[in-house]
Order: sequence, then C-alpha cells, then structure tokens
Amino acid sequence: MSREQKAVEQARKAFLTGRSKPLEHRIRQLKNLQRLIAERQNEIAEALNKDLHRSEAGTQLYETLGLEGEINLVVKKLAEWAAPRPVEKNLMTMSDTVYIQPEPLGLVLIIGAWNYPWTITIQPLIGAIAAGNAAVVKPSELCVHTSKLMEDLLPLYIDKELYPVITGGVSETQELLRQRFDHVFYTGNSMVGKLVMEAAAKHLTPVTLELGGKSPCYIDKNCDIAIACRRIAWGKYSNCGQTCIAPDYILCEPSIQNRVLEEIKKSIKVFYTEEPKSCPDYGRIINQRHFKRIMAMIEDSTIAIGGENDESTCYIAPTVLKDVQASSKVMQEEIFGPLLPILTVSGLEEAISFINKGEKPLALYIFSPDEKVVKKVIAETSSGGVLANDCLVHFSVSALPFGGVGNSGMGSYHGKFSFDNLSHMRACLIKKLKMEGVNDMRYPPHTAKKLGWARFFILKNPDLWWIGRITLLAIVTVVAAVALQRYLQ
Repeated sequence: MSREQKAVEQARKAFLTGRSKPLEHRIRQLKNLQRLIAERQNEIAEALNKDLHRSEAGTQLYETLGLEGEINLVVKKLAEWAAPRPVEKNLMTMSDTVYIQPEPLGLVLIIGAWNYPWTITIQPLIGAIAAGNAAVVKPSELCVHTSKLMEDLLPLYIDKELYPVITGGVSETQELLRQRFDHVFYTGNSMVGKLVMEAAAKHLTPVTLELGGKSPCYIDKNCDIAIACRRIAWGKYSNCGQTCIAPDYILCEPSIQNRVLEEIKKSIKVFYTEEPKSCPDYGRIINQRHFKRIMAMIEDSTIAIGGENDESTCYIAPTVLKDVQASSKVMQEEIFGPLLPILTVSGLEEAISFINKGEKPLALYIFSPDEKVVKKVIAETSSGGVLANDCLVHFSVSALPFGGVGNSGMGSYHGKFSFDNLSHMRACLIKKLKMEGVNDMRYPPHTAKKLGWARFFILKNPDLWWIGRITLLAIVTVVAAVALQRYLQ
C-alpha cells in the first residue's frame, strides 16, 4: 500500500469516527491554525523568501493576513452557517418542518498551487474544516521550502489523522487522484485541471477548479490614467506577475498608449526603484523552466519598458510590450510573469469584442469614471469576477465568491462560499402521522376531483410569509387592545 493510499484510508477512518463534525472541534482546529500562523510567522516568511524571493512584510500582506481574517470570520459565523436553514413552504407542507441541513461531504483532497502557497492551500483547508470534513493536503512541490514547512508544521497544530499532508511531485499527485474522495479542490492551470477532473470523474467525485486565463484590463481614455496605471502596475508586478488574477494584458485606444507607458514606468520606479533586481519587494520566477517559457513570449513583440533578465537567478524585470498583436506569442497563453502587453483598440466596442473572442477569464478589469461604461462591460462580457478601477482586491472580500467560469474554472470559495461549497445541502422534511385526510388526493384511485384538489394545493401557492406577518400583527393588535382596556379600567 502506497504512502498516499495509507493517508487517504487513515483520514477517511478518522472522519467516520465523527470527531470532525462537532462545532467545538472545528473551531478548535481553526484556532490552532491561527496559532500556527502567529507563532511561526518567521519560519513561513523565511521559506517563502527562499522559494519566491518574498519579503517578510510581503508574506504577511499577501499570504498570512488574509488567512487570519478568514479564520476570524469563520469562527464568528460558523454556528450560523451550520444551523438548519428554514425554507419557504407551500400549502402541502404548511404543518411540516422543512429545512436545509448543511452536512460534511466527507474526505476532501486539496491540491495547492505554488504562487501563493499558504493562501491558496490553507484557505480551502479552512473551508473544509469549517464544514466538518477530513482533508488530505497536497502542497505544490515547486515551493520546496514551503511545502516541507507545511509537512512539518501542520501535524503539530491540527489533527494529523484528519488532515494529513502529502508532499511530492507529479507521481504523488497522480497516486492521490487514483483514490476515492468526496470532493477535489484544485488550484492551478487548465491543462492539469482537465486531468484532475478526468480522474475525479472515475469516482463521480465533484470538483472545484480554480484555474486562470488571460485577464483583460480595459483603460478608458477619459479616466485618471496616472491612478489607473499605478494600480495596474501594482496588480501586475506583485509576486513578479505570478498571480492568477493579475492583469494579463491592457486594451486601450492608440491616443493614450504613450501616456500609459509613461505612467507605468513611473510606478515601477516608485515601487521597485531604478534597480528592481536589488529591491527586496520584487520577486523572482519560480524556476528556470518557467523563466524560459516567459522569455520565449517576448520574441516577436516590441519591448517598451524593462526586458532585463538573468536566467541564473530567474530574474525578469518589470516589462511592458507595446503595439502587441492578437497573433503575438505573448497573447497565446496566460503569461503568469512580469510581462504586460498593450494592445490598441478603436474603443469600448472593439475591446468588448476582443475579450469575447477569447476564453472566459478569471478576472476582468475596467478603468473608467463612467458608470455606463462599467455597466456595459459587465453586461456584455463574462468572467469569474469583475473589478472596476482597481486590481486584485476583490480576492480579499470574503463576502464575494472567488472562482472562475468556463475555461477559468468551476466552483467558488472564500467565507461562507467555502463552507457551502464543501458541504452537502441536505433537504429535510419532517411530517407528523396526522392529518391523513389531506393526503387522500394523492392515493389511488385517481379521480378528477382528487386531481382538482391536487392542482389547488400544488399550484395555488399563497405568500405564506405575508399571511404569517398579518396573523402576527393581528395577534399583537388584540393583545395591545386588551392591555389598553385593562389600563383604562
């Protein structure tokens, strides 16, 4: 029996004991995760610095701060989310108890990504724990130091039988996917996403796929270009462009292209100094394979800003490409690096048309002061998420579902959406063994009279909530009248 199979069997056996279900257990495990983040902040930062050249402040800003906020929210709201959810009744169920009961799915496989390894691996784990599941955690092997740290630390803070960590590469992931899970949560690229979905289908296992794509960024010529470019530069070059919702390319009219270049150049200098290579806040490409992949994209485009690189350290400077064509190499796949192509369009209509010709992106960005422009883009395009006049920050809003559509993924998470996504919403209807006469209409022999009564009870659905409010108001009025009468006596 393989190590992966043993871990899966152990986790399922632990789940079947029922100990992951009580809210007290879930909250305790979540608080232990929070304690891990607080107590091991230096070790987490050190590992991320080795893997991605990320500073300690950057680690907190982009990784652990969001996790702390997510845990605080879940601990506060868990009892409410896990409680039975009443639903609207009809005439047939007026006297019954009807509700939805969230229950754990069972055993979840979480396959994390390397670009934000703590956020993208632990945030789904928070949802899995909150929903009462067991979970096998598979961090990305590309972040060698972070993956090892997770393997060492998680068993010290949370139940190591319910939440085992499996490290390794492709073969270990493939072995895990041969096992039966009750849900698979994968973050990565669409090519691997298809393989994950194919493997899960053999067990009829549902999946959440958080993928990516070429997230477009349209700049309206009437917006404040300096502010727009500052926010775009931040969104693009954070983590050296290795962000699934980074602006992948800019669409703008030819008349503002030079101004856009000028303002992005200014922002790069302010953020990362004249020498980004020596700036502690500017990252590195994860490995040489990805370095070569990104550099090959530049070959048929004109470099307007940056372009400096060093293969030995996987360094690529913040780079902007101008006058890019739809057929250019940089436009054929998600960049996932610090290259920012600018394509010129005649206006909003052509920009929308260009966006709709491609796959549905994970994020779509619009910079415009005109609310009509923003609403038009939202109405006439489709994407996992949309953000006007900023980049990335919708990821930090727990009240918004984060996820893709079409080629950019399926399913969503964050906050309550994580809990719901990793729960089974069980339909519950509790009747009493009384009022049997009402049921006579459904029993044979079937007659026209019975059918008439059935039509009335099934199709004539009055607003029972409003009737209840009127009844309550009537009772309150009577009570108030009686009280007033006694007072006057």
